[in-house]
Amino acid sequence: MLTNWQAKWIWGEGEESPRNEWRCFRKSFTVPAGEGGSDGYSLRITADSRYVLYVNGTQVGRGPVRSWPFEQSYDTYEIGHLLQPGESNTVAVFVNHFGVATFYYVRGRGGLLAELNDSEGNVLAATDATWITSLHQGHHTRSSRASCQHAFAEYVDASLWDSAWTGQVYDTADWTSSVVLGPVGMEPWIALKPRDIPLLTEEIIAPVRVESLAKVKSFQVTATLDVRNAWIDGSEDHANRIRFLGYAATLIRSTQAGQATIGFFQDRECLKALSLNGEWIDSAQMYGSAPERYVDIDLQAGDNLLFIDVSSDIHTGKLQIGLYAEDDNVVSFQAPAPSSSELTSEWLRIGPFDAVELLDHQHVRTLDWEHPAYLEFRDKVRSVEDLRAYQEWIKPIDSKYVSEVDVFVLSVWRKENIRYAVPAQLQNAVIPHAEAAIVPVFEGYDTEVLFDLGKEYSGYLSFEVEADEGVVLDWYGFEYMSGEYRQDMFGLDHTLRYVCKAGRQRYETPIRRGFRYVSLTVRGAQKPIKLYSVNMIQSNYPVAEVGQFTCSDELLNDIWEISRHTTKLCMEDTFVDCPAYEQVFWVGDSRNEALVSNYLYGVQDILKRCLRLVPGSSHQTPLFADQVPSGWSSVIPNWTFFWAIACAEYYEQTADEAFAAEMYGHIQFTLQHYLAKIDDRGLFAVKGWNLLDWSPIDQPNDGIVSHQNMFLVHTLRVGARMARISGDQAGASSFDEAALNLETAINEHLWDADKLAYIDCIHANGRRSDVLSMQTHVVASLTGVAQGDRKAIIDSYLVSPPDNFVQIGSPFMSFFYYEALAKLGEVERVLGDIRHNYGMMIRNGATTCWEQYPNFFENRANPDMLTRSHCHAWSSAPAYFLGREVLGVRSLAPGWTEVEIAPVPSGLTWAKGSVPHPAGGRIDVAWTLDESTKTIVLHISYPESIAVRASVPEGYTGIIHETKLALL
Repeated sequence: MLTNWQAKWIWGEGEESPRNEWRCFRKSFTVPAGEGGSDGYSLRITADSRYVLYVNGTQVGRGPVRSWPFEQSYDTYEIGHLLQPGESNTVAVFVNHFGVATFYYVRGRGGLLAELNDSEGNVLAATDATWITSLHQGHHTRSSRASCQHAFAEYVDASLWDSAWTGQVYDTADWTSSVVLGPVGMEPWIALKPRDIPLLTEEIIAPVRVESLAKVKSFQVTATLDVRNAWIDGSEDHANRIRFLGYAATLIRSTQAGQATIGFFQDRECLKALSLNGEWIDSAQMYGSAPERYVDIDLQAGDNLLFIDVSSDIHTGKLQIGLYAEDDNVVSFQAPAPSSSELTSEWLRIGPFDAVELLDHQHVRTLDWEHPAYLEFRDKVRSVEDLRAYQEWIKPIDSKYVSEVDVFVLSVWRKENIRYAVPAQLQNAVIPHAEAAIVPVFEGYDTEVLFDLGKEYSGYLSFEVEADEGVVLDWYGFEYMSGEYRQDMFGLDHTLRYVCKAGRQRYETPIRRGFRYVSLTVRGAQKPIKLYSVNMIQSNYPVAEVGQFTCSDELLNDIWEISRHTTKLCMEDTFVDCPAYEQVFWVGDSRNEALVSNYLYGVQDILKRCLRLVPGSSHQTPLFADQVPSGWSSVIPNWTFFWAIACAEYYEQTADEAFAAEMYGHIQFTLQHYLAKIDDRGLFAVKGWNLLDWSPIDQPNDGIVSHQNMFLVHTLRVGARMARISGDQAGASSFDEAALNLETAINEHLWDADKLAYIDCIHANGRRSDVLSMQTHVVASLTGVAQGDRKAIIDSYLVSPPDNFVQIGSPFMSFFYYEALAKLGEVERVLGDIRHNYGMMIRNGATTCWEQYPNFFENRANPDMLTRSHCHAWSSAPAYFLGREVLGVRSLAPGWTEVEIAPVPSGLTWAKGSVPHPAGGRIDVAWTLDESTKTIVLHISYPESIAVRASVPEGYTGIIHETKLALL
């Protein structure tokens, strides 16, 4: 493997870290005659933030995988088969620099690094000043911020940029030389690391049908203001929450007097009240269910002064607004006053009057909601002239913070929505290689076509159309609909606006999205357009479908399948929580996801990569962050504990002692910092995000939380085990002692003798919680904190949950519940709970596992909203427990060198399936049960290298047929 680099980091002229910049790079070179077309030509590449690589016009790959900037990951491609000997060859790279921190990207600076070597290590092309570059003029930098987790939505005008720029021959007269930034090892990319997982898959998925056709009308004018970055200087550098006070101002210019509707669509952010022509309207006077808020207004002819109180507690901090006027009225947003600034903007920023950055649900001081200037402004400003008295607080908003259009708003709100039966020829749009589908045009309306992929997928949208120049195609993907109800994905703008060039054209987006349904709204067309294809390029970590499961209960089979599909969709370059809303590596989620993946796919590199990323957050917090790599410096203590537990479970899966020792050093480091927060009662007390479950359990963000203390006991014992594996006996003894001390303190202070239960918490003011929950007792049982009579009592609660206990609120928490029940031998109760909760998902059309059970806190206001995310891998527990308990396949020794096969029928009459073995091969199990004779026939096969203990269930007799498979 090549380790030395001749390449230099390069970029273009301008800002060091430009906002949402799309930049093209090219380098042409000659491969000597008689060479090329063979193995041995490798191209190494990385970029900040994301790239797409082309060789002689052929797309080769995209990357890099997420990483901390101080250990930047690079990819290597073998490209000999694409090179043409004796001719000029071209490498082209399309780079998108975010310019803002996200939940999976820490802000660096714009940069590209690439080097092409032959088999001898000679350099054919390496990034330097001879590479030429240009801004991609078709990609608009002013597209809307997608969310705090993501970077930006997409707005591309194909008529402004020739897609042939990636080919061998292209007119680059207007391009400029790249700017050399520095050598390998420069900041912020101090170290480079080769990619440690395979390239992700790319599989073309076509829709299964056209769901609907409609003619629609929406707002005449929309705008999105990035309030966070426009108001709070330096907020691009992190993704932490911010609380602030301020106003936005604009003029609504109306060609005539008349009625209008203003709509707001932000997810509980940036809208406290608004004022039109001096009259304040509080949010309580608006209609619509949050986050959709509407107000009907009367516009006067000419200019109407609009103030919006945008004060709030924000992550994304985005103001989304739409304006619809009746009749033939033409409306627009205009600058409220002339400005001496060189910036031109239709919007003014007023404030911030006060601001606080929030870290881990803490802040250094309280926001001054009584700030005099903030209050006086609302009371005294009624006109443009009144603004002059507040010039010190007023600044024009740079146009880069104001999006040119909000496609999400246009796609969600329809003033008119008239549906038609879908013509047979339009269904051709979902049939590969069919004739073009004709999308009709309706005079005075836009045309919406809605496609159904059949189930959710995650990847890259592509389409091929024939249209006139200037026709607008707005694409909007979402996860769920049922009948007339469409669950719009507020808080996420993963839309794509594509402005057509003339003729037939194909586009493939470089931005990953996750959805089941995707709407296409055609705007501005004078004649029908031809639609040749709509596809999702499904992309995930490459896995073979080794794990299998079927049984006599078809409902369980369906549940296993949605669990499998969900897990696969959430395996990207790390495990991620969901393919749509976030695509974030949440550390705690991945522990459960990894266990499920072990029983489905048996791959380990992705988990090793996840575990190694976590300690990189130590520069943010020694307690380790809950999502990495991320610009949000946030800690959920349980998530750190689950990471340490996952490190030990990785050892159990692989018997990799070297990796265990590597992780032990990091576990030891962070546990020492956690132990520093043990109080004088011997309990763990911390101010932070003390989360376990989305439910009304008493888990305050300051104080002593019972489930956290219990998981810390278990984690300390995990630390002791990892210490012994690593040869640190003193460290093991120290952690064992700390675990025992904490366990003793829990049983002394957190047990309520009168209620015969563990309380949820002790608040920071010393108040003992009066809340009892299933969550706390599941953890008490699972971690072994409860012993003797107490364990018998709490285990009875698990088997028969008391009505006065807070019940489990998420499938994530159910995973731990199922673990505890399985340890008690209550597998039939596990299956019953799975049938109840996951069966409800199936009955509601789920093709993937939901993030939440219905009626949790985010969707109580809308009974149709059954869950937030409809695809969430922390919910894939059935795929693990059906393999582990019903098939009965369990490891008994590190590396699965010894395996138990002991099925637990639990009311089923037959089951069969496969479980991957981590060293290769698989374990196949098939059993059939005759309840009348209490007999079972069990067929198993497995690699001959492992020792297997097979048994029939207690109370049954049977025959076991074993087949040992030889190894190559």
